[in-house]
Amino acid sequence: MAQFSHIIFDLDGTLTDNTLGIKNSLKYALEQMQVDGYHENILDTFIGPPLQWGFSTQFGMNERDTKLAVDYFREYYGEHGWHQNDPYDGIMELLAELDAQGKRMYVATAKLEKYANKIIEHFEMDRYIIQLKGADYHAKKATKNKIIADVLTMQQLVPSEEIVMVGDTVYDIEGGNENEISTIAVGYGFGKEEDLRAANPDYFVEDVDELFELLAG
Repeated sequence: MAQFSHIIFDLDGTLTDNTLGIKNSLKYALEQMQVDGYHENILDTFIGPPLQWGFSTQFGMNERDTKLAVDYFREYYGEHGWHQNDPYDGIMELLAELDAQGKRMYVATAKLEKYANKIIEHFEMDRYIIQLKGADYHAKKATKNKIIADVLTMQQLVPSEEIVMVGDTVYDIEGGNENEISTIAVGYGFGKEEDLRAANPDYFVEDVDELFELLAG
């Protein structure tokens, strides 16, 4: 059985399901940008990577329009979208058990840091989370590799197999691998299983129950 002393969680798709809030914020932003006629499935691709990537890659927006679309997204998200959100079943119990076992827990997310903090405070996850690191307004630190590295640096942690990154997208797994820590891919979030397995995680779990067994025994 794996033994991890330090656990870094992704947020969206790993601890909470923020699908409704993200999609409603995207729809608002695209409406303001007068973009229509898109298939709603394309909105799923925004969950995980930085927003800038989604607007520029999926809708071909230039730098100026991408910035404007992100501002519109944040306008709606800051008012409504952040709390259109729920922890996955069993997550709060998992965090409580890991805390009781003396595990040290962190969050590394590509979500804007101020919103991520509001979410973990709203659901009282902040009682368990020692450090949260997210993206800044300009996405200069929005890559998961850099955000994970920031957590390690801030906590003065030396990469080892006893530190694990838990996430639902290839960005989480690649970021963990690049920082030379263990990785767990979760299959209940927004990533596709084949993509996650191709990223070579150390472990793959189908649901929160399996994650609980792996992390808490």
